[in-house]
Amino acid sequence: MGEIVEVRDANDPRLADFRDLTLADRRPDRPGGRGLVIAEGVTVVRRLLDSPYPPRAVFGVPAKVAQIAMDVAAPCYAGSAELMAQVVGFHLNRGVLATADRAPVPPVPELIARSEHVAVLEGINDHENLGALFRNAAALGVDAVLLGPGCADPLYRRSVRVSMGHVLQVPFAPLRRWPQDLEVLRAAGFRIVALTPAPGAVPLMQAGVVTSRVAWLLGAEGSGLSSVALGAADLAVRIPMAPGVDSLNVATAAAIAFAGARRV
Repeated sequence: MGEIVEVRDANDPRLADFRDLTLADRRPDRPGGRGLVIAEGVTVVRRLLDSPYPPRAVFGVPAKVAQIAMDVAAPCYAGSAELMAQVVGFHLNRGVLATADRAPVPPVPELIARSEHVAVLEGINDHENLGALFRNAAALGVDAVLLGPGCADPLYRRSVRVSMGHVLQVPFAPLRRWPQDLEVLRAAGFRIVALTPAPGAVPLMQAGVVTSRVAWLLGAEGSGLSSVALGAADLAVRIPMAPGVDSLNVATAAAIAFAGARRV
């Protein structure tokens, strides 16, 4: 069991990983920061501990830290809710935080080789949408997520929180050449299926999408997939909607597509 160390001073240097999380220029998970992974809440911290990301420290109120300390091979610091608020810069309802170092990103060919369903994202730069997508991917059997150009960092604190920690367990990797890397998927036997609200796309339930080796191509809300990405797909599908509604949230649309493929 990890030792729980009581902390009473908000300026204690041992709490540096958790300090001033509201200030962009001091955030450890922001560009230019230390690139740390930050997990919030007991459930998400437990998923962090079961992930490839090496934990650095835990900080929270005593009751929350005590729930996870026995599983943590890293320092565990406990303090009052008021002390936590002073350190992190806001009141944390979930009562506990953990930090971890990043893990090496798996090579794209390795991810493809061990996957049947993958999500390929283009331009998804909203951290909450990205986190929700990872949560849906974990729930609905997507084996990996590949990040095309313009995507936000999946390990940003808000993405980790919204994903309920599943971003720490669903493997992901960036695609460096766009859209040329889609040919790597096609060569491995994947059918590349683009999700778009375009009227000319085939309705999802009529598309005959098979469960084996499907790569779902998903774009940002508003702009959607680029013409280059759409041109690289094998098939464009849409989700039929009621008149007057032009689109769905990208994470919601992805969940419908993922679940539909599981039923085929």
